[in-house]
This record gives sequence, structure tokens and C-alpha cells, in this order.
Amino acid sequence: MKNKISILYAVLVIAFASSCQRMLDEEIRSQVSNNHLSTPEGFEDGVKAAYSTLRTFHANEMGMTMTVFGTDTYTMGSDGAYKFVNEYTSQFDPRTGFVRDLWNNLYIGINACNTVIDRADRVEGLAEEVKIIRTAEARFLRAYYYFTLVQQFGPVHLATAETTEVTTEASRAPVPDIYAVIVDDLRTAIAQLPATTPDYGRATKPAAEHLLARVLLTRATSEAAEDTDYTEAAALAEQVITGYQFRLLDNFADVFVQGSGERNDEVIWAVQYTRNAITNGANSDADGTGNAAHRYFLMEYDVLPGMNRNVRDGQPWKRFMPTMYTLGYLFADRENDTRYRKSFVDVYLCTNPGTYTVDGKEVTYELGDTAVWLPGYELDPEVRAAKDFMVIEPSDYTQKLYPTLTKFLDPERPDMNYEFGSRDFLAFRLAETCLIAAEAFMYAGDPAKAAEYLNRVRGRAAYDGLDEAEDARRRAAMMVDPGDLSLDLILEERGRELLGEQLRWYDLVRTHTLVERVRAHNPDGGDNIRDFHVRRPIPQDQIDRTAGGAEAFPQNPGYN
Repeated sequence: MKNKISILYAVLVIAFASSCQRMLDEEIRSQVSNNHLSTPEGFEDGVKAAYSTLRTFHANEMGMTMTVFGTDTYTMGSDGAYKFVNEYTSQFDPRTGFVRDLWNNLYIGINACNTVIDRADRVEGLAEEVKIIRTAEARFLRAYYYFTLVQQFGPVHLATAETTEVTTEASRAPVPDIYAVIVDDLRTAIAQLPATTPDYGRATKPAAEHLLARVLLTRATSEAAEDTDYTEAAALAEQVITGYQFRLLDNFADVFVQGSGERNDEVIWAVQYTRNAITNGANSDADGTGNAAHRYFLMEYDVLPGMNRNVRDGQPWKRFMPTMYTLGYLFADRENDTRYRKSFVDVYLCTNPGTYTVDGKEVTYELGDTAVWLPGYELDPEVRAAKDFMVIEPSDYTQKLYPTLTKFLDPERPDMNYEFGSRDFLAFRLAETCLIAAEAFMYAGDPAKAAEYLNRVRGRAAYDGLDEAEDARRRAAMMVDPGDLSLDLILEERGRELLGEQLRWYDLVRTHTLVERVRAHNPDGGDNIRDFHVRRPIPQDQIDRTAGGAEAFPQNPGYN
């Protein structure tokens, strides 16, 4: 078993007067000193602190709200305090807590990276090879953090040197300047990172190549676009696909099997979580609450006949509800494409035995009996009437009753109320690399290559593993000809394959389709969304703490 890079969730003193605690061999350190940072051990602690920011927006409510909500694939369930992000109302303003926290946490991470990069040459006793690799990791992370910022906010403050004291000087750098830093950092990381690492979770060369491919695909549609962006993005994605030992798993569902599925041949890079509460970011005031995504995509199953809340079926927080576009259009083909069945819960087994009235009939459930069925389509009335359990058809869907996404469920939590999930978050996986390649090759003028990589993902989606001839028939039916390629086709495929994986808002902004797709497919956000919503509001406290205020650090249009 590979070793995980050990991270405790708090951040070093190096970042904006924030303090840090870290975990190393069960020893807690706090208020890490400059002298400690100058030692090899302290330098390693600084690198780990730079990684810790990943948990502040991956697989928690803030990160999911800022990337899943307000798109064409997900709208709001019945619960949660941030529905206005999905609704695009005036309540989504510069004082929104998630906006402030995302901004501040990313800059803490950036300053941790800057500190590692700036201090590396001053650390005595650190092997040169280790220094090169660790600074390359910091460049990878800094690029990732700035890429997140520029996608969310547009022009942002650009700092590439360590901040050691409080400053009120800040300005918004042009988008091309930000992308220049991101691309330069990733080119350096690609040149200096190893292809593999014994410390699972550290950045690697293929992870940097995947990220740069994603960055260039995004830059190509921005004001910073360069003529070679699509060509280079295609080449980088193809290098990741063909140059290493990664492969698409035969079965889409296996990618998300907890435990063994978290480290599989499809995963290029993952944000790590753990079952140890001390090292899982369980202090919400510091950096998060473990992998909490297991709570947000669930319907309210626990009040239905024969059911109560349990570890297997999860904590039904009802934050994110799939749109009818997702359920009725993206996953319309359920004969050839197995991903609907493998992405959503369709059956709930009884956990609360007893006698209940269901659809006007008295029904007795034993433990493990089918209690609830979501067929995903409308049944003939006589078929439904014959069922001795609750049936929830699409016409029955509400903000409390809808198909639950299975990707993040965490049945290995110790009890049903335990919040701090332990799953790794699969940030980069090969299916996305193939879809990046398909889009980049399409725009680079090579539709044959584009169709090849798109069909790899679609072909895998046909796999059922029960009958080889039937799987082959399905695969053939799923194939796309080069002449059929379009942006809509690729966006639809990304919607099916990457549903809920914190990419959709970026995809729609990148392709300049956010406003039209939300209007067409999101019933709660469509009436309110405007063109300016492709950028988030700059946090008001950032403007207030900047010398010169709004004149020096102007707000994004539409949020004044």
C-alpha cells in the first residue's frame, strides 16, 4: 500500500498572520517558527501546509455550492442557506460568506506556496533533488489556486513572493498576466516533477500535464487566449492518456467504489481525506470537515415507509437536486448507456421493519425488503398498482424526493450521524483527460482524434459485464462519428460522465454557455441570471481592507 502524504488541517504562520498546527507521527506542533521552516523537517511541513488548502474547497458545501449550484445539471433541494447562489438573486453579493472564505483560503494557500518557493534555497541539509521536487509541487499548487481564482473572479491580486507581514496594498492583475503565471508554474512543474510518487497525493508530472491541458482549454476562450492553446492542450492530454499506466476502468461504477476504488488506474491525482479525525480537517474553524460531499446530493429517504436514517444510505441534507435536463435528457439513453443506473440510487432496502400504508395499501416490510423504488420513468398505472412498495416516478419528484447521486456516498463512516467523510476526492481522472482531448482536438481541427477520445469514454459507459456480445452491441450504438461532433455534444458527455465533480460551473463559463443553459434548464436560476454572473463578486472585506478601497480594488460589474 502506498503511503499518503500526511496533512493536518491548519495552515502555517507563513500565511496572512494565520497560525498552523500539523500532524507528524502523532506529534502536534503549533505556531511553527521561522527557524523551524529553515530546517528540512520544517520545510516539509511548509509543503504539507500548502497542500492543506485543497480541502477548503474540495468536497465540502462551499466548494460544491460554488461549482455545482447554478448550472444546467443541478438546482436546489429543500434545505440549505445558500440557495441564492443557485437562484442568482441580489442576495448573492460581495458579503456572501462562501465567496469570502473561498477567496481568503486560496490566498492562504498561495502564500504557503510562495513561502516554500522563496525559502527553498535557504534550507540547509535539504537534498537538492528533494528541494527541486518540493518547489515544483508548490508551483503546481500555486497554479491550481490561481486557476480557481481567475475562473471564479476574473482579475485578482497577483502575488508570487512570500507575504510576511500585514499589507493593505493590493490590485487586480489583468487576466493574461494571471494565466502567464499559471502556465509558467505548470511548465516548471512538468519539467521537474516525477512521473510517480511513493507519497500518494503529492503532485506528479502527469497531474501537472492534465492541469495544464485544462488550463489551456480554458484560456483558449478567454481574453488571454493564444493561438496554440487548443493544439497544446490536445497534445498534453494525449500525453497523459498514452504516456503512462493510466487506463479507463472497464466499469464506470468501479471508479467510485470506496476504499479500493479511490486508488485505481483511472485516478491521476486526488485530494486526500482520512478516517483519522485529527488529520481529516475535522475542525471547521480551521479547514473543513473531512470529505462532506456524502451529505449534499441525497433525497429525504429517511421519512419514507420502511426507512430510517442509516449509515449505508447516508445523511440526507438535500442541498443539490438534479435538474430534469439531467435526468430526462442527459441520461435519456438507458438502453446503451449504463451510467444512469450506476450514478443514482434507484432502490432503498427496508431498515425500519413494520406495517405501513403505501399507495392506499397496507404493506408489511421485513428488514432488507425493497421499500422504495425510483424507476426513473413513468410506469403504467396497473404496473405501479401491483407493487408492494413505494414507487417514486419522475412526476413525483420534489425538492425532497429525487434520485440520489451515488459517487460520494460514504457507508464506511462509523455511525449515521458522523459528518467527517473519509473518501478521497478524485480531482483528476482519465475520463476527464479524454474529454479534454476530444474538445481540444475538435477545435484544433482534428475531428477524427476528437471522436476517438470521446468514444473511449462513451464506449466504457456501455459496459455491463454480464454478456460480452450485448456489451459490444451497446458500445457500437454509443459511437460518435467525427462529423457529428459539436460543443453541445461534448458538454452533454461531460455532464453525464463528470456529474457533481465540481467542474460544471467552470465548463459552462469556459464555453460561454452558462447564461443560456441556466435559462433553458435550471428552473430556479433561469429567470434571474444575467451576463455578469459569469464572475463572482469580489469579497467586500477584500475591498475594504485595501488601501484606496473600491478605486484601487474595483468590484466586478453587476455587484455594486
